[in-house]
Amino acid sequence: MKKVFSKITGILMATVVLFSTMSFTIDMHYCGDILVDTAIFSKAEGCGMEMNHSSSSSSSSSEENISNKNCCSETVISIDGDEEFTTTFKELTFEQQTFVATFVYTYINLFEVNEDNSTSFLDYSPPLVVKDILLLDEQFLI
Repeated sequence: MKKVFSKITGILMATVVLFSTMSFTIDMHYCGDILVDTAIFSKAEGCGMEMNHSSSSSSSSSEENISNKNCCSETVISIDGDEEFTTTFKELTFEQQTFVATFVYTYINLFEVNEDNSTSFLDYSPPLVVKDILLLDEQFLI
């Protein structure tokens, strides 16, 4: 249970760092008070009701003046990411670069699988017992 919780916490923290450093833009198109289209990373498509502001001034009817008013609006929300986490290897001092290179080298070699399980005495048989040494030295286990 503890391993699962720590893995979930690690994934959650990595996701938070990813989204806090990422920049993106949300573009929304409203037709009146109704949200028609939303787009992330691109421009939202219009509803087709946008009017050109080239109106003829010769007409004097009040209906044309009201209909020339544009009911659509665009809203753009830009979210800038935090660039504090982005450091380059060039900004480190020589001692820090040496430490990082040594750490990476030892970390990679830490998980190296050593399959050299050869033993040199497998091909040899034990020596033959000519005399019982315990009887000769008179050492008995009591």
